[in-house]
Amino acid sequence: MNTDLLFQLYAIHSPSGGEKKMRKFIKRYICKNCGDCKVEQDNSGNLLVTKGVSETYPCLASHIDQVQKNHSKDFTCVVVGDKVIGWSCKSQSQQGLGADDKNGIFVCLECLRMYDVMKCAFFVGEEVGCVGSNAVDLEFFKDCRFIVEPDRMNGHDLITSMFVGGVCSEDFIKAIGADAYGYKEAEGSITDVGELIERGVGISCLNLSCGYYGAHTDHEITVLSELRNCLDFVCHIVETCTDVYTYEYVDRWATYYGGYHYGRGLSRSGTYLDDEEEYYNDGYHDEDITMMSEYLRYGISLQELQTTYLQDFYACEFLGMEGAKGVIEDIFTFLKDEETWKDEEDFDESVSEIMKELKVS
Repeated sequence: MNTDLLFQLYAIHSPSGGEKKMRKFIKRYICKNCGDCKVEQDNSGNLLVTKGVSETYPCLASHIDQVQKNHSKDFTCVVVGDKVIGWSCKSQSQQGLGADDKNGIFVCLECLRMYDVMKCAFFVGEEVGCVGSNAVDLEFFKDCRFIVEPDRMNGHDLITSMFVGGVCSEDFIKAIGADAYGYKEAEGSITDVGELIERGVGISCLNLSCGYYGAHTDHEITVLSELRNCLDFVCHIVETCTDVYTYEYVDRWATYYGGYHYGRGLSRSGTYLDDEEEYYNDGYHDEDITMMSEYLRYGISLQELQTTYLQDFYACEFLGMEGAKGVIEDIFTFLKDEETWKDEEDFDESVSEIMKELKVS
C-alpha cells in the first residue's frame, strides 16, 4: 500500500475552514501522478475532478476537513504493527491523524491514479454541517453511475441508510458483493453523500468504513489492513458496477437546529427514534454504545465526553444537549463497570508500548 501518500496526507493539518493546504496538495498530486485530469474548484472550495471521456463515470467522494486542533510542527506518523498513530516528540503525546477523512482522500487519489475513467469530489466543511456538499452543483454528478464515500469508522460498515433515510437501491447493494470483503449493512448519521441524496442527486450512494478509530480525538488511529481492504473493495465496485444505479429519494423527515441538519434515527428494530420516550423505549442507540466503547479505549474522560464530544452521540440529536449528558453518563458508567468495551479490539496495549519507547528515547 502507498503509505508514503497516506502519511503525507496525515502530515497536513486541514481543519474546517482551513482546507487550503490540503486542497493545494491534492491538486499537485493529481497533476503529477494521475494523468490527464480536469480539476475544477467551485465557489465553496470543493474540488471536482474528471478523468477520461465516457458516457458514464464511477464516482468517489471524500471530505478534506478534519476536527482535530492539535497538530505540532514535529508531527510524525508511527507504525505500531498494523496500526498508525500520530505523534509529537516535543510534547511526548499522541495527536490525531485526521484519518476522518484523509483515509477517504487516500482511496480517492489511489483510484484516480489507477483508473482511466473516474470522477472524484473532494468536499470542504463536512465536519461543520456538510457545507461543501450542500452547495455543490449537482450537474457534476449527472453522468455518474453511483457515488461511494469512504468516511466511516472501523473496517466493516456498509452504510446504506442515514438520518435522511435510505441512500441506495437494492440493485446496487446486490451488485457490489460486499460479503466478499467483510462488509455488512449498517446505519449511519450524517455525511456528504447523505446531503447529496437529500438534495436529489438521483443515483445510489454509499458510505464505507475505511479503517479509522477514535475519530475526532487525539487518540485516533488507522488500521492499515482495514484501509487496504476498503481500497480493494472500492476498486472492485469501480471495475464491476458499470451500470447506472438510479435512486429516487423519498423525503421522510427533516428537522433543523442551529443551522445544522439532523433527522430522526432509524433503530435496528425498524422504528423511528424521534423523541425521548422512543429513545429510551428502544434502548440506547447501538451507535452510541459503539462510540462510547471507542472513547473508553482511549481514556477520554466523562467531562470531555459531555462537552467536547457530546454532539458525536445520537442521544444529543434526540434529547438535546442537556438531556444527552445524563444518557452519556449512564452509558459511560455501564460500559466502564462491565468493561464490555475491552471485548472488541485491544489497541491500547500496542499503542501504549510504543509511547513508552518514544518517551524513553
